[in-house]
Amino acid sequence: MKGVPRVSVTHSLRGRLLWFLLAAITMAAIAQAMIAYRSALNDADQIFDYHMQQMALSLRSSAPLANAGAPSADPGNDEMVVQVWTPDGIQVFRSISRAELPQRAVLGFSNVRANGTTYRVFSVQTSNQTVQIAQDMAVRKRMAGSLALRTVGPIALMAPVLMLIVWWVVSGSLAPVARVRRQVAARQADELSPVSEADLPDEVRPLVQELNLLFSRVRTAFDAQQHFVADAAHELRSPLAALKLQVLSLERAEDEAARKVAVSRLSAGIERATRLVEQLLVLARQEAAEAKLQPVELGELAKRTLGDMAGAAAQRNIDLGLFHADEASVAGQSDALLIMLRNLVDNAIKYTPSGGTVDVEVRKNEKSVTLAVDDSGPGISPEERERVFSRFYRVPGSTASGSGLGLAIIKAIAERHGATLTLEQSPRLGGLRVKIDFPEARKAAAS
Repeated sequence: MKGVPRVSVTHSLRGRLLWFLLAAITMAAIAQAMIAYRSALNDADQIFDYHMQQMALSLRSSAPLANAGAPSADPGNDEMVVQVWTPDGIQVFRSISRAELPQRAVLGFSNVRANGTTYRVFSVQTSNQTVQIAQDMAVRKRMAGSLALRTVGPIALMAPVLMLIVWWVVSGSLAPVARVRRQVAARQADELSPVSEADLPDEVRPLVQELNLLFSRVRTAFDAQQHFVADAAHELRSPLAALKLQVLSLERAEDEAARKVAVSRLSAGIERATRLVEQLLVLARQEAAEAKLQPVELGELAKRTLGDMAGAAAQRNIDLGLFHADEASVAGQSDALLIMLRNLVDNAIKYTPSGGTVDVEVRKNEKSVTLAVDDSGPGISPEERERVFSRFYRVPGSTASGSGLGLAIIKAIAERHGATLTLEQSPRLGGLRVKIDFPEARKAAAS
């Protein structure tokens, strides 16, 4: 709200430690003063009570000291008040004092309120007199306060020294943290080397370790992005050059037949370039996306994929079907898994000769779920099975159209789901078998 001043709250670790320690020292000093005061007051009560008792007993057997109102040695002394009565209630002695105490008191110790203060009174009675000794309780409290002050005084004097020592220790302990801050502040945007963990406190070292892990992940992402941009620029150069040639061919066409051929070639080139860009965007999204896993019915996704790809299979006279499908739920992203399945089936259709067979299989095992796509195509030789996962790589001699990104996309999605991707020869159809083993849903969700 306007007009309301904002309260400045310090977020400095050094400042907070110093303030908390200062508060702790102050509270400890106050607590020690209270304890010292209570202890000193208790000791003073015992000492003065004993002193009053001994004084009264010493006066018990003596003759009357003087008439009431006889002067005392210290007329201004109110610490001790002495009164003596005869058995018939006549006061024979009273020390000069401003205190007006009752003439009769409870024998033994008692507290009497008079003149706005409290007196501690001790009374003893003999056969010929009653002796009463009284003392102002404020005297005892002043003495206890003086003793408590002398106890807390050294702590108050040492507090600044303690704060300087604490400041020095805290500053020294936080010096490695300040060093790390300077290192990070002095870095360039592309400098992602690890930060030194030397001499860091145990409480701060895990934070710096996680920061180094973050740097490592960002460095990996930057490297992948640079490679991706370089590969994409290289691969897009050829389709764009082909499109330029096809446009020139269209401009130079002399008759309607040549123009139709040029338009057909231009349309096919645009379609291939569009397909390549789409594949690049899908791969970029899958490598950058954060996995938010939810239960996904893999068999249902397989049936949906077969329905979507049925038209492409019919155009090439491919027998596309679901060989086996268990009710198997995996933890994953349904959109990403659907993209993976479509790429698997699309690759199988492209590389399978006309009249061939492509089968999709989903099986639930004891601790995993297996997705497999078999085809009756030429397959991939064992020495090429690792290389085909590279971006834009195509098997030499392959006549099928494609960008070489299908298996790279499939691998990226499988790794994001913690699945294992394997290429092998199909035992039923003789061509390629792409098998993906997903972990059980509980483990995948927990990761």
